[in-house]
Amino acid sequence: MKEISGGVCAPKGFRAGGILCGIKASSKKRDLALIYSEKLCTAAAVFTTNQVKAASVLISQKHLEDGKLRAIIANSGNANACTGEAGISAAKRMAELAADLFAISPKQVAVASTGVIGVPLPIAAVENSIEALGNSLSSDEAGHMAALEAIMTTDMRKKDASVEIILGEKPVRIGAMAKGSGMIRPNMATMLGFITTDAAISQGLLDKALRRAANVSFNRVTVDGDTSTNDMLLVMASGEAGNVLIDDEGEDYSAFAAALQAVCIKLAKAMARDGEGATKLLTINVSGADDESSAEKLAMSVASSSLVKAAMFGEDANWGRILCALGYSGIGFDPCKVDISIAACSGAEGEVKVCSNGAGLPFSEEDAKKILAQEEIEIKINMGSKTGGAIAWGCDLTYDYVKINGDYRT
Repeated sequence: MKEISGGVCAPKGFRAGGILCGIKASSKKRDLALIYSEKLCTAAAVFTTNQVKAASVLISQKHLEDGKLRAIIANSGNANACTGEAGISAAKRMAELAADLFAISPKQVAVASTGVIGVPLPIAAVENSIEALGNSLSSDEAGHMAALEAIMTTDMRKKDASVEIILGEKPVRIGAMAKGSGMIRPNMATMLGFITTDAAISQGLLDKALRRAANVSFNRVTVDGDTSTNDMLLVMASGEAGNVLIDDEGEDYSAFAAALQAVCIKLAKAMARDGEGATKLLTINVSGADDESSAEKLAMSVASSSLVKAAMFGEDANWGRILCALGYSGIGFDPCKVDISIAACSGAEGEVKVCSNGAGLPFSEEDAKKILAQEEIEIKINMGSKTGGAIAWGCDLTYDYVKINGDYRT
């Protein structure tokens, strides 16, 4: 697998674009995006588990029932959530407008929205700009970047990836973009994420690969403990690479699934690093648990702890908070077998072991502070039980998180 450029436009048969249509009333940034495939794609998606779902989620779930798509239209600046029948009508209208550009069925268009909840979507702004949106499409990285900018809200960093693998003798590409820096605590992916690929793959296996990738990436990220109303992770496969159709779980499926997982992990880590107000990316690496599921719950409990996150911001090696967070994870374990270390992900500042067999160790506070001053920190936890392991990602909790969200709507 090699990294390439181009994002969602890297795979064959895809174009993308983005424009400013005026949904973000006080912004001059793009706010309307479109991704389009020249051919009908096999598609799969996972959506928010929040019982309160945005209109875009409800419409896209219906449009994905047959596992086929041609396009995604997405807006930022307005979530179109908790907006009643008017919101449903607006979401349907967005699909119709995109479909009219290409003379396709609205059911072949997924709709996504992100932004403020409870405010009617100004659909007239979309209607007045749809022709310009169609004209913005291109099959190069510029098209990808325009679409990526158009889905961002409080994001400070871009989140995208594109890779190439060889299946048989055919190069197969996967490209992706995502947005998300707040309301990040999934039971899906608390984000918008769009993935394109030119692989030929059955819908069932595409769905399986996507769900596994989401489970080990976006479902292991937390910023603030909130699950959004608008979460959507969607993949479209055009089949344009010309590889032999992947319709069984053989070597080609394994290679494709691994590449998709790598792309999703890269985006998930970028989301954690770009958490609202964050200054540090936290990697929680749990080993020695009873099984992977237990390790995941333990890691997420630590990553979600406000006290742990605050300690990381303050560069305080307060390992007791880590052990405490393990203790309320709901997973049974023997506290007297737990070891904890902290390390800089760069490796430059070394590693400090702060806890052994559930008890504190003498350690240099100065050395620990050097590690915690880094932008990427790893907390290593060995449960001393069996061989189960999992990694979760989070960020520190800073004053700026409150500043950003205290007046987000007004």
